[in-house]
Amino acid sequence: MSNFKQKKFTTEQGKGFLFQHPGVRTVSKINDAAKNKHGVVSEEKLAEEILKHVVVDPKMKIDDFDDYKEYSEVINAAYAFIAGQDGEDGGNQQAGS
Repeated sequence: MSNFKQKKFTTEQGKGFLFQHPGVRTVSKINDAAKNKHGVVSEEKLAEEILKHVVVDPKMKIDDFDDYKEYSEVINAAYAFIAGQDGEDGGNQQAGS
């Protein structure tokens, strides 16, 4: 795939982010890397992989977030985007929790 899809995302606090789909193989690697030796997904590992491979602007690390709610919102939206669960309508989709 030479032309990866991108999506602009704005948090409830009004901060903008740009997501880029890294390709199917990389999504598979993200899922594998996020699991511990028992196959359980680690929130920290998943977030690190998402921030490294999917959130392309601004480039951030977990420690760059001041607010857990915003951090969680960005990670969840980025994961939904790469998993094809974001509605694909171009707008922000936030699953109810």
